[in-house]
This record gives sequence, structure tokens and C-alpha cells, in this order.
Amino acid sequence: MARWLLGAALVGLVAACDGTESTGSAVGDPDAGLVEPDAGSQGGEEDAGVPDAALSPDAGAGPDANIPEPSVQGWTFYGTSQGGPSQVRGVTADEGGNVWVAGGAQGLYLLRPGSRTFERFTQGDGLYAVGTFEVISVSGGPAGTVFVGYQGWDPPGDYGCEDEWDRPDGIDPAPSVYKSGDADRVTLSGGGIQVQHYDISSPTGFVAAEPRGREKLCTVYRILYDAHSQSVWFGGNHAYAWGDPASARVMEHAHPLLNGFVSETIDHEYALTGGYYGLAVEPTGDLWVGGIYRSQRCPAGLKGSGFWDCESQGSLSSGEYALDWWPDLVHVDSRPRQRTDDRVSGLARGLDGSLWIGSFVNGLARRLPDGEVELITAGLVDPNRVSSVAVDPSDGSVWVGATRGGLTRIHGTVLKAWDGSVLGGRASSEITDIQVDRSGTSRRILVAFRNGSIGIYEGP
Repeated sequence: MARWLLGAALVGLVAACDGTESTGSAVGDPDAGLVEPDAGSQGGEEDAGVPDAALSPDAGAGPDANIPEPSVQGWTFYGTSQGGPSQVRGVTADEGGNVWVAGGAQGLYLLRPGSRTFERFTQGDGLYAVGTFEVISVSGGPAGTVFVGYQGWDPPGDYGCEDEWDRPDGIDPAPSVYKSGDADRVTLSGGGIQVQHYDISSPTGFVAAEPRGREKLCTVYRILYDAHSQSVWFGGNHAYAWGDPASARVMEHAHPLLNGFVSETIDHEYALTGGYYGLAVEPTGDLWVGGIYRSQRCPAGLKGSGFWDCESQGSLSSGEYALDWWPDLVHVDSRPRQRTDDRVSGLARGLDGSLWIGSFVNGLARRLPDGEVELITAGLVDPNRVSSVAVDPSDGSVWVGATRGGLTRIHGTVLKAWDGSVLGGRASSEITDIQVDRSGTSRRILVAFRNGSIGIYEGP
């Protein structure tokens, strides 16, 4: 394994976002000390160097309703023949053992304990649908409850859901664009569901630098429910945000602070932020969050003014506020050729206090408790393209999904790779999500295969 010592990235406080809580009053003093808000960019140029399609590419094959069912001890597979979706974006379990599946444009799916047949929920059942409808992330909550993330709408043209809300061309912004996406809390009720929507935005008059209001975070790539801190974390297109699992209250938004150039020739800097697929929580409640360019660890008690304290610390040259796992040649004010963008696909905390970092383009890394970082370069199905990562709390083994298909399990120094002999036709499908069902006492690993399949592993 290749190793290097993790040094703190030096990040200049050049651009920052103001923060608000959407309950009717600002929390703390989120505007203090901020030099230049990163609002008002056109055409998503803050993320222009890394289109979303490059973050989690499809493996290339379309949905396959006829994937063979291999007979392998410990595995149970579900697909369209059990009423599941033809494309799977995420899978989770709530505390009651219900399995929930993000089925993209086909909606939200439920597999109750003991059942072999999925139930389906769509906008007709009350799920949020403005501009577009696509369920792309899920996180299990209390028994019978799941938190659901949606894809924001980016119609053809210069302005997508991140920028439509404050377009500078004088055209009235379209609510069908800037109100698209966000998240829901979905709870089973009788034979149907009850839905509470999280509008991840700030209203008029709440943000000093953006008096019209703010609608930056719309696509929710990952959701993480943490029962201990009573938090729901949203990892999105521009930043991350916090939600109250018991109400519609949100605090938005924050991200590591970094400025740079999006091309080799244009002499205008943008806030480099986006693609927050990485979310993990320490037992203390500290949050790890990772995106395209940087990751950070935010101290516990992230509600209230502390939510934005973490972002404001991003300008410091020490601490864990703007971590660069695959270090850039130039850390601040860099051109694309001077960067190795991290493009984090997932984060998972190990039982020993380590942090596992997956990257769509760089592979797998592990941050040890002492701060040292090691690259995992051998034994993976695909050493360069990791689409998901999870840690099994029963034995500490690490499960790693590949963007182009395949699955690796790391247990100490032993790496076990699963290919077509176990996964069948699923071996060529991107593994979009791996989560652990913690509702029982035995191992239950949930694996989402983009091309229409869900695997549940209960073996040794």
C-alpha cells in the first residue's frame, strides 16, 4: 500500500456562503467575517469542471430484467421480477427492518420484513415532484420511516436548479426549476404513506448578501440519518445541509472553502464546491463530509451557530476543515491542470476510528486515527473507480463497490473480490450504494446495483 502523511490543506478565505436556518430567524451570526458570497454564478460554473454525469457514470449497460440468479450461500437477490425498479440508485433499511429502494424516475420502493414483493410509491402517493421526479438517495430512520433525496431539475439552457433562483438576466426565475429536488421524510401510515417535505432553502430577507432568498442546494446525492444526534444530513450538488428528523426545519448551507479557476484560460475564480456524496458521522456526532474538491470534519453540536463555524474555519492552515485526500499540486487558486480532484463517492467510519474514502476516479483511501493516509491499490475489483463504501459494524469489514461493476470486501489484510461467479450479470453494473441494516443483531449488508437489482448479504 502506498502511504503519505496527511498535511492540512491551506485554503484562502476568498469566497464563502452565508448560512441560515429556515425557521424564521437566523442562527448565530453566519454573515460575520465572510468576504464574498459565492452566489450568482451562471450556468453552474462553480462546478463547471466536473459535470454530474462524470461523478457517477452508468456502467454502460441498460437495465436487465433477466439477470440470472446465482445460487451463492449468504446472498439473496431481488429485481424487477419481484416488483423492483429497473434502475436502482440507493438502498437502505429503517429500524424496523423495512428495506427501502431509490428507484429513480420510477419512485420509492418498499420491501417489508418477510416479503418477497416490493411496494411502490410515486408522486401520486404524495412524494414531492416539482419540475422533475427522480428518487436518487435514501436513508433509513425510525421504524417505518425513510428519508428520501431527489434529483434537481437542470433543463436545457444556462441556468439549472442551483442558479435559477437568482439569475441576473432579468427573467423571472421559474419555480419548477429552483424548487425542484430537495428531500422528504416518508412514514408508513396504514396502507399508504405520510410525507413531510424538506425545502432546503432560505426565504427572503434571511441572508444579508442574498436578500431575495437562496436556492442553491437541490440535488441530494446522499442522505444520512443519525439517531444519536437527531440529525439528518443532506449531501448535495453545491453544499451540505442539516435537517431535523422530527420536523421540516433545516439549516443551509455549508461547504469547505476553496477558490480556483474552472478553465486554463479564463481569468475569473469561482468557489470550487459540489458533488457531496461523502457523509459519515463519528460517535461524538462529528460530521465528515466529502465532495469533488475537499472534505472536512465538523465538530459535534453542529446545530445552531456551530453549523457555520466549521465552514469559517476552512481558511485555517491547520485542523481538519479542508482536507485534500489526493493532494493538488497547487492547493489554492489553482487551474484544472494543477489539481487532482478528489471526487469523493462515499465516506465510512471504521470501528478503529479510521475513515475510509471512496473516489469515483481515484479509488480508495484510508485515513488512520493518527492522521496518516494510505492508498489502497491492490486487491480491489477496480483500484481506480469506487462508487460506494460501507463498514460492517459486526466485524469491521469494509465493503467497496466499483463504478464499472464488482464488489470487494476488506477484512483486515484479507481482500475478497466478488465477480460474475457470485454476482452473475450484476458484475457489470455500477454499485450505486452500500448500506448496513442495523435493525437486528445479525449481519445484513444491502447492495444497490444500478441496473435493476438489490443484493442482501447475510453470510459469514
